[in-house]
Amino acid sequence: MASTDSLATIATLRESLCSESTPLPVRFRALFSLKHLSRHETGDQALAAIDAIAAAFSSPSALLKHELAYCLGQSANLAAVPYLRKVLADLQEDPMCRHEAAEALGALGDAGNLDILRKFRDREGEDIVIKETCEIAIDRIEWENSEQRKAEKLRQSDFASVDPAPPMPNSEQTVPDLEETLMDANLPLFLRYRAMFALRDLASPPDLPTAVPAVHALAKGFADSSALFRHEIAFVFGQLSHPASIPALAAALSNVEEASMVRHEAAEALGSLGEEEGVEEILKRFLHDEEKVVRESVIVALDMADYEQSDQAEYALIPNVPKVVA
Repeated sequence: MASTDSLATIATLRESLCSESTPLPVRFRALFSLKHLSRHETGDQALAAIDAIAAAFSSPSALLKHELAYCLGQSANLAAVPYLRKVLADLQEDPMCRHEAAEALGALGDAGNLDILRKFRDREGEDIVIKETCEIAIDRIEWENSEQRKAEKLRQSDFASVDPAPPMPNSEQTVPDLEETLMDANLPLFLRYRAMFALRDLASPPDLPTAVPAVHALAKGFADSSALFRHEIAFVFGQLSHPASIPALAAALSNVEEASMVRHEAAEALGSLGEEEGVEEILKRFLHDEEKVVRESVIVALDMADYEQSDQAEYALIPNVPKVVA
C-alpha cells in the first residue's frame, strides 16, 4: 500500500486501539493489524505502528497491555525496546505485563538488553514469574548470539511466531524423550521450553501421527509448579488449536485456584477452538468470573470463536479498515 495510505490506516488503528470506549474485541483486532504492520512495513510505517501499539500502555486493562508487549516482541524491530524496558522496570505495573515485556525483550534477541533482564532476574523480592521470564529471556538472547545456534539443525516450524525458546534440534525429537525433558523440574526452564516448542511442532499439522501423543504430553505440563510454565502450555495449545487439548484447557480455565495468567491463556486458547462442539458453552460460563483478566479473555475468546465459525478472511481485519491484511 502507498505510504500515505499506510500511515492513515495506522492512525485509524491507533485510535481504535487506544480508545477505552472501543469494545475490547475490536481493540484486539486493531492490535493484531498493527502487529502485522510493525513487522512487515519498513521505515516510518513500522515506527508509526510500534508507536501506536505502545501508546495503549496507558490502558487500565492488564490483558490488553500484556498483549501489547507480546506484539512489540514479535515486531523484530529494536525501536520497540525502550517501551518494553519501561514496562519491565515499572514496579507498579501488573506482573503479567512486566513478564510479557521481559519475554518480548528476549524475543528481540538483542544482547544490549541482558543488563535489565539480569537486574530483574536477580532483584530481591521480585515476583517469581518475572524472575523466571528474565532467566529464559537471558538464555534465549545468549543462544541467539551463540555458535551453538549456527550448528543446530532445527525443524522448519509451521508457526511464524518468535518463541521464548527455539525447539529442540531435529536429532532430539521423539515424543517420549521430549516429554521427559518437559517434565524434568531439575532442568533449566529454557531447556524445558525447547522441549515444549518441539512437541508443539510435532503436533502440527493435526493429522501427524505424533500430533495427539504430543498434545497429551504437553497437557501433563499443567501439573508443573510454575505458573509461567503452565501459562506457556496454554499459549502453545492456542497456537495448535488441536481438539485433543480441549479437556485440559477446560480444566485449567475452570480451576478457580489456578493463577489468572494461566486461566486467561486457557480461555484464549479455547477461543481458537471455537468451531469445536461445546467450546462456546464452556467459555460463556466464565463471562462473569471474579478475575477481570479472565472475564476480558473470555470476551476476546468468544470473538475469536465467532471468527472461527465465520467466513472472514482474517481475524486481524477490523471494521472500516479494508486495506490491512495480517
